[in-house]
Amino acid sequence: METGFSKQLDDAILEISKLPGIGKRTALRLALHILKMDGNEVALLANAITALKEKVCYCKECHNLSDTEICDICGNPKRNKQIVCVVQDIRDVVAIENTHQYNGVYHVLGGIIAPMDGIGPKDLNLDSLFERVDHGGISEVILALPATVDGDTTNFYIYNNIRGKIPIVTTIARGIGIGEELEYTDEVTLGRSLLSRTDFEQSYLKH
Repeated sequence: METGFSKQLDDAILEISKLPGIGKRTALRLALHILKMDGNEVALLANAITALKEKVCYCKECHNLSDTEICDICGNPKRNKQIVCVVQDIRDVVAIENTHQYNGVYHVLGGIIAPMDGIGPKDLNLDSLFERVDHGGISEVILALPATVDGDTTNFYIYNNIRGKIPIVTTIARGIGIGEELEYTDEVTLGRSLLSRTDFEQSYLKH
């Protein structure tokens, strides 16, 4: 969308519209809103975006977003390091944390195995998960991946690589609808699914 009277406005609309879920009309509204903002507010917004790109990194243990090498969750001595919850991405960590029902740590895969999209095991943070398991000290791995075909494929792949190495592998209860993403599940349902998690073999392999 070009306004035809301001190249700067047109450039801003173009860049804003590249963000996911934002079309040209929404980009125009946002650009006009920014124009009305106080200069200090615009500077704070610009600085926050720049700092986000330059200073935020991935935790070297769990691959969660962090301002330091080790994220606040992995670095918290009150968290149970023996329980590792495997999730698809950062949004799932946020969703589970919002339930206040989980006190273990995480492992963020950065996606799920999706052959149709050309995503294989080597494209995900799976090797580091297997290394964590091989290192010892983990009593339970919770598989909290989407209830989809690709999610189940990833679950089976992980299970086949870690079974026998830790006491128990569980999966969140299927109170979450088939095909649902964790980030869109309400906190009560997600919390109950965590608390009611079941043995992986019982829920998947014996049906």
